[in-house]
Amino acid sequence: MINSHTKTTNATLIKADWSDWKFIVGITMLVLVIATIPYLYAYYTAPPDEVYMGVMINVPDHGQYFSWMRELTYGYLSANKLTSEPNKPVFFNLLWFMLGRLDGVLGIGFDGAFQLLRIVSTILFLLMIYRLCTWYFDDLFMRRTAFLIITFTSGFGWFLIVIKYIMGTTGPPYPLLVFAAEGNTFFSMMASPHFIGAALYIFVFDIILVGQSKEGQNWTFDVFKATKIFDILKQYRYAIIAGVVALFFGWQHAYDLVLVYGILGIFGMLVLIRDRKIPWHLLLSGIILALISWWPALYSVILTSLDPMWEEVLAQFANADVFTPALPYIPILMGITFILALLTAIADNPFRLVGRSDLELFLIAWFWGNFLLLYIPTDFQIHMFNGWQVPIGILATQGLFKHVVPYIQQHATKQNWQRSAERIRLAVVVIFIMLIIPTNVYLFLWRFIDSGRYTYPLYFHQDDMSAMAWLETNGNSDDVVLSSIETSTFIPAYTGKHVFLAHWAQTIDYFNKHDMVMEFFNHETSDERRHDILQTYSVDYLFFGPAERSIGDYNPQHSSFLEVVYELPKVTIYQVNTYEYELH
Repeated sequence: MINSHTKTTNATLIKADWSDWKFIVGITMLVLVIATIPYLYAYYTAPPDEVYMGVMINVPDHGQYFSWMRELTYGYLSANKLTSEPNKPVFFNLLWFMLGRLDGVLGIGFDGAFQLLRIVSTILFLLMIYRLCTWYFDDLFMRRTAFLIITFTSGFGWFLIVIKYIMGTTGPPYPLLVFAAEGNTFFSMMASPHFIGAALYIFVFDIILVGQSKEGQNWTFDVFKATKIFDILKQYRYAIIAGVVALFFGWQHAYDLVLVYGILGIFGMLVLIRDRKIPWHLLLSGIILALISWWPALYSVILTSLDPMWEEVLAQFANADVFTPALPYIPILMGITFILALLTAIADNPFRLVGRSDLELFLIAWFWGNFLLLYIPTDFQIHMFNGWQVPIGILATQGLFKHVVPYIQQHATKQNWQRSAERIRLAVVVIFIMLIIPTNVYLFLWRFIDSGRYTYPLYFHQDDMSAMAWLETNGNSDDVVLSSIETSTFIPAYTGKHVFLAHWAQTIDYFNKHDMVMEFFNHETSDERRHDILQTYSVDYLFFGPAERSIGDYNPQHSSFLEVVYELPKVTIYQVNTYEYELH
């Protein structure tokens, strides 16, 4: 572990000891196998007439991702198909573009591409966090402990589940404290791999710190004496590489650029305070990084400022009501790992900067700076948890071996326990791991209960899929389909059509449209009102299947403005003809 007396001028990154590659590969394979079992269960136990849609949680969001994947398979920009309003293709996301193009070549389907993302992002992230653990631990056992803590830690959400069953309620109090994937490595690897893929932005930190270690400590470059561009490129090659990496990940998840700039900015200020002089190499590296990588953020600002529809989409992010929990709830969300990390950070006096190495300052900046960024006044602040589990896990490990283990060893000596120091250390780590995993165990087991219901929106009937295949090959790409929200979640991805209602942010005027769908399928609603809804929003097709029948007792066959164009035992597609109704 890095000692506090390490001279800042000699701070270097600990080189990774890859002699324990079997451990890394073994844990990675274990995680992949465990996280894959719920999908295998869902696929292979599905009834013959049901189709598993390939996702575990946050189905509306994944329907959105699948739609983008489809649109970006055929073009470089995507229209918003999750709303009925006509709009031009102006949206770009590199992740879904790459997966869409990959699906176009391999034909593995949206769910297949999603599984590929899950596997690749899991492998890369686990390799990355092990690499980060080598920054702070040269002791192999400590390094592996930190790696396991970051991989498997979860919060006290299990306690809220206990309360749920005691109270007999349908859900836990404050469910976000249980089901938030950001900041939970294992849960993200199992159900939300795009978060883990986005969290690879921390690779930027690795590159910058390597550059600071190799170039910044003995920075002597004089721009006025430089006669060759090669001198500049050589001096700032790490900053350039970091900028390209940040640009790559920024095009996938622009929110994470806030974390990159914010944490590195705070790190630079701490170095300035410690050294009492401007850290020119770090400052210029940050400027180079920002100049190379800020374009996705600029694009996002322009998109949501100049395009009225995307401005409305951004404004509706509050509809999800998913914000960073209030300060007292953070320990519940992040668990005992966070509590130990917080106590360790406080005990180590974060205000004492002189004499600390760059790595120690960076850990302070990452933990406390990220803490502050959790509460930036935006609707996407919850995403600022993404990656925070890494400094939390590192600090918790430091506290475990600096405070907890020595205390228990001293107590064991006083009590004359016949246990070696090594065995006590191992026992403490095993007990700590057991304390941090219960919520993830619940989240894992609940996947089987949830998918075992074989209902919408995780499963669709075979007739639903056949009807969507018909819609894909008939009509125009600008056509609008009205259905239940469960069905319409996947209609854009599998048909290329617009839908009336699908997503809490992407569907313009979401709540009013949600009410209109419920009203439309209510048997007490008049045909005049239904006709008005269809005509006002230029609806072309009505998708009528099991999910729609579950809303109300409406029978579309009695409406003269609807004509059957495709029919199966469980699903019927009606074409809307409001002109004939008006003539009638």
